[in-house]
Amino acid sequence: MSLLYSLLIGGIAGWLAGKLMKGGGFGVLFNIVIGIIGGIVGNWLFAKLGISLMSGVIGDILTGAIGASVILFIAGLLKK
Repeated sequence: MSLLYSLLIGGIAGWLAGKLMKGGGFGVLFNIVIGIIGGIVGNWLFAKLGISLMSGVIGDILTGAIGASVILFIAGLLKK
């Protein structure tokens, strides 16, 4: 069940990050991958900064979306 939860939250977070970074999305599979990696990056980043977002599904989605946005921002810098 946790795999399904991670895929669902990752997909939503990846889609949201694509919208925040003014992208139209990257397809379902890539959104899920970026969202899951973004969740890992977001959790690490917030732990280093001492920031705690709300808990639960909404907190997981926000953390994943912010982490995925950081990944997309860095990828955009490297692309130029």
